[in-house]
Amino acid sequence: MKKITLIFTIIVSGNINAQIAFGKTTLESASSSIEFGNENRGFVLPWAANTSGILNAVNGTLIFDTSDMKVKVYQNNLWKDLSVDGTGTADTSLQDSLTDQPDAKVSVGTPSSVSGILVLEDANKAMILPKVASPHLNIISPAAGMMVYDTQKKQLAVFNGTVWSFWGE
Repeated sequence: MKKITLIFTIIVSGNINAQIAFGKTTLESASSSIEFGNENRGFVLPWAANTSGILNAVNGTLIFDTSDMKVKVYQNNLWKDLSVDGTGTADTSLQDSLTDQPDAKVSVGTPSSVSGILVLEDANKAMILPKVASPHLNIISPAAGMMVYDTQKKQLAVFNGTVWSFWGE
């Protein structure tokens, strides 16, 4: 069994701010709410049966849509495809019979009424994605909906279950 280390750093300065680190002991930025270690691993987005089933989506919401096997972001009140390639695949059989818990939510920052699985509530902090050099070469078994920052290409990389798509300059 793998050991999972969670580090919570709470800084008090008028308001209580929380920072979370996965797989590392030193935070790289005071402006981050969540940071990840430097192993060849990515952040897997929640899988949704389709975008029409997502109620009250807010701009910045990210999902892996199993109806067309694409990573999508809700931007300017519309769903935008980040996968580019339409040949994605994923075995959804493990979750197909499960019932969603619509009120399930983890908030980082001051909780609000915004719905989501993981909601970063801070107005002045961001999540720093896992950083991987050439994820298409170095992540052995990526999961559909995986997202990382490619340190070689200096681009966002998303995996649709079959191929990686890269977003950047």
